[in-house]
Amino acid sequence: MELKKLKRISEYEWEISPVGDMKVPGKIFASQKLVEEMDEKVYEQVCNVASLPGIVKASIAMPDAHWGYGFPIGGVAAFDPEEGGIISVGGVGYDISCGVRTLLTPLEKNEVIPHLETLVKMLFETVPSGVGSEGTIKLSPSQLDEVLVEGAKWAVKKGYGIPEDLEYIEEKGCMPGADPSFVSMEAKKRQHRQIGTLGSGNHYLEIQYVSEIYNQEVAEVFGLFKNQVVVTFHCGSRALGHQIATDYLPVLAKAARKYGIPIKEKELVCAPIDSPEGESYFKAMVCGINCALANRQVITHLVREVFQEIFPGIFLKVLYDVSHNTCKVEHHLINGKLKKLYVHRKGATRAWGPGRKELPKEYQKVGQPVIIGGSMGTASYILVGTEEGEEKAFGSACHGAGRTMSRNQAIKTFRADQIIENLRKKGIIVMAKSKKGLCEEAPEAYKDVNEVIEATCKAGLTKKVAKLIPIGCIKG
Repeated sequence: MELKKLKRISEYEWEISPVGDMKVPGKIFASQKLVEEMDEKVYEQVCNVASLPGIVKASIAMPDAHWGYGFPIGGVAAFDPEEGGIISVGGVGYDISCGVRTLLTPLEKNEVIPHLETLVKMLFETVPSGVGSEGTIKLSPSQLDEVLVEGAKWAVKKGYGIPEDLEYIEEKGCMPGADPSFVSMEAKKRQHRQIGTLGSGNHYLEIQYVSEIYNQEVAEVFGLFKNQVVVTFHCGSRALGHQIATDYLPVLAKAARKYGIPIKEKELVCAPIDSPEGESYFKAMVCGINCALANRQVITHLVREVFQEIFPGIFLKVLYDVSHNTCKVEHHLINGKLKKLYVHRKGATRAWGPGRKELPKEYQKVGQPVIIGGSMGTASYILVGTEEGEEKAFGSACHGAGRTMSRNQAIKTFRADQIIENLRKKGIIVMAKSKKGLCEEAPEAYKDVNEVIEATCKAGLTKKVAKLIPIGCIKG
């Protein structure tokens, strides 16, 4: 991206002044190096989002931002329904509620290493992964409707976890406002055996250990300690979320024409929040969120079963579960007034600071855990949200390292056997359903996650708590 197009506010904050149809400025939180590495499409998409009706404060891009459909991946925007604000499929993405959950073990690295090969193999065999992967849970349409309304609460009710798990899940495991009647039968048909599965693409399940603690006070509140083994997995609403997005793109395209909303990119189609079309999409999208929360809850149960077989008597506690492809109703201060806003986060993680009553009681004094997955073979991070981040970016942060290489380019560049060998030399055991998928996710296809995290924290959006290094990785 050309720096001359931007106004530098601080070392890690850049502004695009409103021009043309832009109703608000664009904001990019990143180092100069990361900004220069961003493709020009990010600039264009930030400006396009800033031109949508009812947007407040700014159209925002995170340090891991790259080109996406409609919104940039790493994009954040909030819309005021009282000012004609809109809701957009492109602002949520196809994998609705794609997110990350971290489970804490009481084990240290040296206790797990002797069993690592067995552990990775058993997890690979137990947690279905790969394109179109299916689990053992088979749901009828009416049973799936229960999942779409109740989310992780359904899973716990069916014995996949314990009630205490729900406290450590965004929305307490169930987002209100879902209505399965707005989800197509095709979406439900595609999902009927996908609860409890990882899927493919950048989804993963990793065994990691805590290599560094940056904030001892917050780490203690979160239950983290040096050399502790944790399990982190990344997945979403699978085929159901993708089908919801596919179904509603033409609906919102028609709505944009009906309500006279100028669209600068076809994937940016949208409808007024309070329109019948906007309300329909929101109700269906919430079903997608609940589906993802149920999916990750069932995976939690499967992971626990594997660990308990190898390490009898241990229990894996949920640190937190947070999504990064959502539109949520939140209240934020705008010009000193508390406003109800529809906050779109597309490849961006909610990162609330201390004091929010929605957080688990013990986390309220320090802030929300923010789980950031790195590229395979590098590192992941546990951060904590800040009040400054709430003011600057509606309590949002990056969601990962961010791609620098297309999937097709990665397939042409890397060999699966070489990736596996290189990672084993680093002490990381990798198992994958697809050689192609492994090549797509080569560590070199991503930005340096350490740089992205540094920029996110230096911009004031979050604070570092702990660094996680993988020792076992499962890919679709």
